[in-house]
Amino acid sequence: MGFLHFSRGLKAIAFLSVFCTAAHAQKSPLPPAVEKALARAQVPREAVTLLVVDATGAQPPRLSHRSTVPMNPASVMKLVTTYAALDVLGPQFTWTTRVIMDGSVADGMLRGNLVIRGGGDPKLVVERLQALLMQVQASGVKVIRGDIVLDRSAFQVPLLDAGEFDGEPLRPYNARPDALLINFKSLVMSFSPDLAQGRALVRVDPPMAGLVIDDSVPLVRVARCGDWRSELRASVENPNRLQFAGSYSSACGDRVWPTAYAEPDSYAARAIEGSWRTLGGLLTGSVRDATAAELALLRARGTLSGDKAQLRLDSPSLPLRDIVRDVNKFSNNVMAQHLFLTLGRQAQPGPNPQGTPETGRAALGAWWRKSIPQLPAPVVDNGSGLSRIERVSAASLAGMLQHAAQSRVAQDLLDSLPIAGTDATMRERAKVVAGQAFVKTGSLRDVTAVAGYANGASGARYIVVGIVNHPNAGAARPALDALIQWAVQER
Repeated sequence: MGFLHFSRGLKAIAFLSVFCTAAHAQKSPLPPAVEKALARAQVPREAVTLLVVDATGAQPPRLSHRSTVPMNPASVMKLVTTYAALDVLGPQFTWTTRVIMDGSVADGMLRGNLVIRGGGDPKLVVERLQALLMQVQASGVKVIRGDIVLDRSAFQVPLLDAGEFDGEPLRPYNARPDALLINFKSLVMSFSPDLAQGRALVRVDPPMAGLVIDDSVPLVRVARCGDWRSELRASVENPNRLQFAGSYSSACGDRVWPTAYAEPDSYAARAIEGSWRTLGGLLTGSVRDATAAELALLRARGTLSGDKAQLRLDSPSLPLRDIVRDVNKFSNNVMAQHLFLTLGRQAQPGPNPQGTPETGRAALGAWWRKSIPQLPAPVVDNGSGLSRIERVSAASLAGMLQHAAQSRVAQDLLDSLPIAGTDATMRERAKVVAGQAFVKTGSLRDVTAVAGYANGASGARYIVVGIVNHPNAGAARPALDALIQWAVQER
């Protein structure tokens, strides 16, 4: 079922109709299944906002409950950021990571520094980093008689404790944005049983300079795989040492365990040096961040642009269309924040624009006022939903999704959404209507939310928004699944 397209005048009428009708329909009865599920979760109606409306905006809402009340949407806020990015930057937009040889190259040696300039690529995973370093070596540089200098100035974000949000600094979802973000600042520990040796072999990617790792752990022969992570008794808090005081069950087979790195600000330098040396490269100096004075000199000499460099390699990211799919399907916080900061950076004039939280908020606000001026704009913090202050109403979200349904990037946004009962964060949810709803989910302590599109049994496509802000929000997920089911099945 494709999206319908309307003239600009009809769009404005449709959005106003949704907002005004919703504002006067706050007391509508809830579907019985939704009402019962909320009662089971002990969540009062006053803690919930619900809206089901035709995607074209041509009809009054089928259901509207407190739909003009701003609520914390958790990761549903990613819909705002991803749609704005698609609309402003275009689905083919890419980020560039640039490598510059700042010196002379002869006989396989760079006499000078290797400069790596981060452009904000949200998905510079270890395989792509190492492919880029292999290109450097293939170009004739095997030895660097100098330093590897990192330019991370494209983004300027406050230095904050990674555990500031919820006290869990080693959770990968708490990774902070970085213009040279590598592998989401995470370590991936892999465990493989070796029955003959009675050990489980341990591998950690990416290789990290200066990090000592236990390469194996005792293997215990048991019939069932239990709580294998707890049994390993891993110690990952020391940035220089990764060790295991426990054991690994033979019944667990091969397993992987991602964790954030204990010293995130040194992650890029350690990962780059570790990968360079693992690939056979030699380095006489260190891997370090460029100083402000050094960056100013490199810019003045035209080195960072590559104009005056003897050799330059550019590595483009995946296109924005693919990045948005990862952000929404798997609710990736740091990737969403990269889109947010990139919107801010792209809106800045001058030769050296920077993405900051302030420029991101300004750019997102300007886009909303231009695109959807009839509806109240969301309160934006970092654009990912990993926030206690972000707010948006169901009516504003629905109006934005109507706008998206009529836009040139409608299919790109739709393709990025988890499919009910089928994949990503909706794989185990709303299975009764599997394949008929395309829904972004959101979850924080005291928050659960859904928003997206549903194909109704009548043949119409609907927008469904449901947000719960309450201490029992987690228990209210079945109510939101019931809302999606009702939107699909009711004629």
